[in-house]
Amino acid sequence: MKKRKVNALLAIVLSLTMMVGVAGCGKKQQLEAEIDPGTPVSEVQFPLKETAELSFITSAPATSTQDPNERVIFQRMEEQTNVHIDWTCFVSDQFSDKKNLALAQFGNLPDGLFNAGMSDYDLLRYAKQGIIIPLENLIDKYMPNLQAVFEKYPEYRTMCTAPDGHIYSFPWIEQLGSGKEAIQAIGDIPYINKKWLDYLGLEIPTTTDELEQVLIQFRDHADELEKEFSIEGAVIPMSFIINNGDQDPAILLNGFGEGYGDTGDHFAVTDEGKVIYTTVQEGYKEGIEWLHKLVTEDLVDPEAFTQEWSTYVAKGKNHRYGLCFTWDIANIDNNEDYVMLPALTGPDGMRNITRQNNSETSGYDRGRCVLTSSCRNTALAAAWIDQMYAPVQSAQNNWGTYGEEGKANIFEMSANEQGEPMLKHMPLGDNSPVEVREDQSVNGPLAVLNEYYGAYVTMSDDAKWRLDNMHEMYLDDMNSKYVYPNVFMSTEDANLVAQYDTDIKKYAEQMKASWILNGGIEEEWDGYLEKMEAYGLSEYLAIKQKYFDSYQESLKKTSKSQ
Repeated sequence: MKKRKVNALLAIVLSLTMMVGVAGCGKKQQLEAEIDPGTPVSEVQFPLKETAELSFITSAPATSTQDPNERVIFQRMEEQTNVHIDWTCFVSDQFSDKKNLALAQFGNLPDGLFNAGMSDYDLLRYAKQGIIIPLENLIDKYMPNLQAVFEKYPEYRTMCTAPDGHIYSFPWIEQLGSGKEAIQAIGDIPYINKKWLDYLGLEIPTTTDELEQVLIQFRDHADELEKEFSIEGAVIPMSFIINNGDQDPAILLNGFGEGYGDTGDHFAVTDEGKVIYTTVQEGYKEGIEWLHKLVTEDLVDPEAFTQEWSTYVAKGKNHRYGLCFTWDIANIDNNEDYVMLPALTGPDGMRNITRQNNSETSGYDRGRCVLTSSCRNTALAAAWIDQMYAPVQSAQNNWGTYGEEGKANIFEMSANEQGEPMLKHMPLGDNSPVEVREDQSVNGPLAVLNEYYGAYVTMSDDAKWRLDNMHEMYLDDMNSKYVYPNVFMSTEDANLVAQYDTDIKKYAEQMKASWILNGGIEEEWDGYLEKMEAYGLSEYLAIKQKYFDSYQESLKKTSKSQ
């Protein structure tokens, strides 16, 4: 599918969407692509004897090129395979809507979506409509690299398999540690300005009360700090981006009440195996009240409730933060001036870190890449995608590449102890890791496994720094037995969950921002709980509980069989 075709038709689709929805509702599209082709494996060995072409939809950040074929990674891939990709690229923040419109063009689908961004509900919905195809036969026949990952970690194949037994997508996998030591165990890490602490003669706070007093000192000595460190702009004791993943201050809530705090998806699991919603717990209410107190004391950035990432970073680059929240402080300021804030003991002695859900399996995205029913050479498409799972290729797709002239490169090509090719991380200097990653990486389906480090790729200094500091700072306080696993729900349940999540999550996050900024949680709490129930919270929890229990049973069966 050519870009010009897609773009020209998008406007038409916009006007026809309602009619298509009415006329085609419930009508399954005819599956045309071969899901078990007879193409000999030898015919899709690379490089091909003759140039072939595939078409994919993908996405890219607005700050980077919108032509994937300008990226060195894909240029090299075309040389290695003799496969040209006709890309349709959408800006990342517009991708969801544009993707759905493109997939509504039933007669003009691309061969696949490279950065598909599909939820479980999307996968099952589009599979039922015949828009995307089953992949398990293609994987078994044409994808030795992905097969090797599944054989090493069979849980990944299990997690990719839908309730109907089919695999509809190629996953993204990034391992960095495992279990409580996985780098994904915590996302919204609080980083406190050690340079400011030292200048003011303050210790790193270990309780919520101590943190409050430190932030007050940052506020009261703002003029001194600005002068001493030549800060451009006013000192900001604490900043964040509310309800924005790793930039949210939820980790500070763990010291209150039961210690569950608030996770990114707002679910947690008790040690008894009961699935709960974090934003209806008493400890959550207490923590929100405390955060509001910080607001009333002028300790919180007023823009924390409205700012975008670019604004958040800009203020960080001007060294204005005393405390901020993010995955990697180097993306905001630098990791020399900041240290991780430890788990804080709350007013009643609670001290805990609730791990991110799905983190037992490290980084994992089930719906990263799909093939459509319009794909005319599924064997070639599967074989080409399998190249993304080659260890050296996966590392580049995930982080960036080497040898690109005139740019900061994530890697240089080196060799391991056996003399085999190995990517070595380069120092980035003043360059932000996320900026280089956006400029060079291509994401898509890939697998970076723990055993690849030292064999195919070095571990980046920032990742090692993060892992080492997480281990030292948080491991002993990760008290919870469970995280909610990455389960694959049925179409019916996925549909219900999507409906519940739309109302429940939106309302919970809306009230969270309002209460922190304006107060009122005590007065409005009972009404809030009633409304959460009216939105279907109990039913939502029952579905989540069913799949948690099923997952635990499957683990028991797996352990018994080994």
